[in-house]
Amino acid sequence: MPYMASASSSPMAFSPSSPKSIFAGSRKSSGNSVTASSSLEDIMRADKKRGPSRALPQARPLRCRLVGAATTGRVLSLKNLFSASSITDADSDEDMLELDSPLARPQGIPPTSENVFTTRHVEFGHCSDERYRHTSAHPSGQPFKHTEEQDPPYYVLLSTYISYVVLIVIGHMRDWVGKRFFKDSYKHLMPHNGYAALNSDFDSFYTRRLKTRLDDCFSRPVTGVPGRTIVLLDRATDDYNQTFKFTGTHTRALNVSSYNYLGFAQARGGCADAVEDGLRRYGINTGATRLEGGTTDLHLQAEALVARFTGMEDALVTSMGFATNSTTIPALVGKGCLVISDEFNHASIRFGVRLSGASVRMFKHNDVHDLETLLREVISQGQPRTHRPWKKILVIVEGLYSMEGSMVNLLDIMELKKRYKFYLYVDEAHSIGALGPHGRGVADYFGVNPRDIDILMGTFTKSFGASGGYISGSKDIINRLRLRSHAGTYCESIAPAVLTQIISSMGSIMGISPPLQASSSSVTVNSSAVIAHPGPAPAEMLPSWMNLPPVLKDGSEGLTRLRRLAFNSRYLARGLRKLGFIVYGHTDSPIVPLLIFNPGKMHLFSHMMLRRETPIVVVVVAYPATPLVTSRVRFCMSAAHTKQDVDEVLRACDEIGDALDLKHGKGEHWTVEEVIARAEEIVNE
Repeated sequence: MPYMASASSSPMAFSPSSPKSIFAGSRKSSGNSVTASSSLEDIMRADKKRGPSRALPQARPLRCRLVGAATTGRVLSLKNLFSASSITDADSDEDMLELDSPLARPQGIPPTSENVFTTRHVEFGHCSDERYRHTSAHPSGQPFKHTEEQDPPYYVLLSTYISYVVLIVIGHMRDWVGKRFFKDSYKHLMPHNGYAALNSDFDSFYTRRLKTRLDDCFSRPVTGVPGRTIVLLDRATDDYNQTFKFTGTHTRALNVSSYNYLGFAQARGGCADAVEDGLRRYGINTGATRLEGGTTDLHLQAEALVARFTGMEDALVTSMGFATNSTTIPALVGKGCLVISDEFNHASIRFGVRLSGASVRMFKHNDVHDLETLLREVISQGQPRTHRPWKKILVIVEGLYSMEGSMVNLLDIMELKKRYKFYLYVDEAHSIGALGPHGRGVADYFGVNPRDIDILMGTFTKSFGASGGYISGSKDIINRLRLRSHAGTYCESIAPAVLTQIISSMGSIMGISPPLQASSSSVTVNSSAVIAHPGPAPAEMLPSWMNLPPVLKDGSEGLTRLRRLAFNSRYLARGLRKLGFIVYGHTDSPIVPLLIFNPGKMHLFSHMMLRRETPIVVVVVAYPATPLVTSRVRFCMSAAHTKQDVDEVLRACDEIGDALDLKHGKGEHWTVEEVIARAEEIVNE
């Protein structure tokens, strides 16, 4: 029976003692030994230790008031930022500073004043310790190593199958009884008044009888910025997860569930300021398609910047990531063409292939030998029945697979491409911005010339804190897609504010070279300047009115984010393996799937993480997104996380793993304290 939460307790926990919410109860000054003055002293010491640095960017004043004060307070400077022992930001309840909260105050080395002014710790964790950095790159000259996907003990597989059998049997019994004795509740599943049922009871069985039991783990409503932490709107149900009601309370939790790889999901900072400026200049939206008045100078600048970032000749941006694949693939292939697709490719790729009318063949996930065998067969046999040669063969793979955490074996696929002369389409929705020493995807990670790949696709939702997607390739291909892709002909163009976020975040990763000459306009971009990465972006590629802080212009902030993400990803993946868990995926992947297997344990794992003293929100995934017996929890690492955040995740997994019997990995098992103490060794081994 699902847990029934009362209105007075957090519905996310099993016990009445819910995790303390930063919003719950009255906001009283803390009795903790950590005082406001000690926080200021820590910051001053960190500034002195760091030594002379560039001038701080102009900070937006914080309008704050004392807790309980009836009038608005004075503007705070660095000197009096922590002059009160308990303050709140009048702009938003989320800006309340709780110095005694482990999620609101940095642990370890204190932040510098620059950290305090430019970022909020709850959005982007302050971490000044250079030991916790790493570079994401494949070792030169070494073959690609496949990660071993271990199998659990037989009793785990057997109990998982039995769980599904029990759920199916009980579900059918309830349907049989309900249709006869509670007909009103089953009207939508049965024919009535001569009309067929819109919903088949067989087709909806899995959703009604299996998924609904776990619905309190899915689609949790949130508010605010999904950065390092996230605020959940607590809810309760009194009808077994059929409907939910808000309790009026909130819970701030450590966020390891969002695709926020580089931590650009921020409400404050240089990128956010640029977006506000863009809104004032361009308005909310263009209100038209790209071919019918929806193209602005920002679109042209963004496409030129994306082309340079990916190392291609030209690029095309679209307003939706899913539609980037589903509308582009039909413009590339059609009847008489063959698409060879990895079996774990995203639904948007599958949808686009179906729309195209091309034939499709699948090969085993990341299995280059199976791909070569298939290539030999289709090339020698040609089209079905007629045996005519295929008009073209397009191989589609993903750079980083979102459910498996595995990377494409790009080195071997490029060798096959030279041998068999097929076109290659790489979906970098999750790898762009997250992999490679320069953050430019799998080609950057493996040291492959991106122009040896025919088409690179990616999205702006994961690493850049924006929305939409792009296609980059040769000028001939992109010019054809501008006219034939439905994304350009029928879809509304990307909003100017979103484009501003894309340009500012991508520019901060690349770095921006000083302008060669003063210019009043930045619309015209010299195409000859678009070179293969690495290299900073010319100032002419950015709007002349965009004034980013120095740390964003010189690329140092972007490099720091890339190195923090690489450290966090390797630390969590390898740390979980050392603890004895079965973990899929590559160690450099920011997606870390931990295998749970039994569907009932998913529900327990999710709630036990959320009811901890430091709540942690995770994503649990099961069939049909994964194979039936490989249910998992999927951690998404971010540059916004600190080393202490990953420590907390490891401690939580260690305790819950023992309680739920999840440690079935092979090899020597370490203690969690040993893993935390030897973090640098684990990452660099």
